[in-house]
Amino acid sequence: MIERRRWMPVVLFAVAMAFAESAVVTYLRVFLDRVDPYQSYPMAGPAWLGRIEMVREGATLLMLLAVGWLAGQTFRSRWGYLLIAFGIWDIMYYVFLRPLSGWPRSLLDWDILFLLPLPWWAPVWAPVSIAALMVAGGTLLTWYEGREGAPWPRRAAWVLNGIGMLLALYVFMADAIRVAPDGEEALRHMLPTWFNWPLFLVAWGLMAAPLLDLCWHRGTHRQVT
Repeated sequence: MIERRRWMPVVLFAVAMAFAESAVVTYLRVFLDRVDPYQSYPMAGPAWLGRIEMVREGATLLMLLAVGWLAGQTFRSRWGYLLIAFGIWDIMYYVFLRPLSGWPRSLLDWDILFLLPLPWWAPVWAPVSIAALMVAGGTLLTWYEGREGAPWPRRAAWVLNGIGMLLALYVFMADAIRVAPDGEEALRHMLPTWFNWPLFLVAWGLMAAPLLDLCWHRGTHRQVT
């Protein structure tokens, strides 16, 4: 019951943070005339603005880490609340962005997800699907907090998860990696033309390994009891 009471404030924080993020992005994209980021010269604007954005992204990650740390009592619950906060924030960011800016028009629209260390590009459905995994996994982790013999994903599941994360990062940054040797201007002008969704689906399945392992533990525990 204690963990359930903590779950809701974390979700409320993530929702409020998502609105603030979507509002800032709306202001920025209207200012740059890039409400839809998938257009010629998508990363328009002065270089100093891009540097500020990178710092803001880092600050956002620190805020999510902080709320996970404050909400949880153990490594397990802190990790779980971090996943919940991150996932809810990412999903609700797009939910709020649509009425504020009129974009995205669909889950198939391309977006610039992140700028560090190189620009990440993907259709909206890709980060949202990962965020859903994070919310489900984080909820399961916190659900078992404090219970005797609470399951934790096995090492093999985490190894598969790590491989999946690396593959997903490669898919997001593949075009940026290709043009990076041509310099910053090439990155600022780059527009991806094809998303490697088969490789991403493999990556998504690997990233789901800890969640599936937790579900397997829960199923076997019910059979024993």
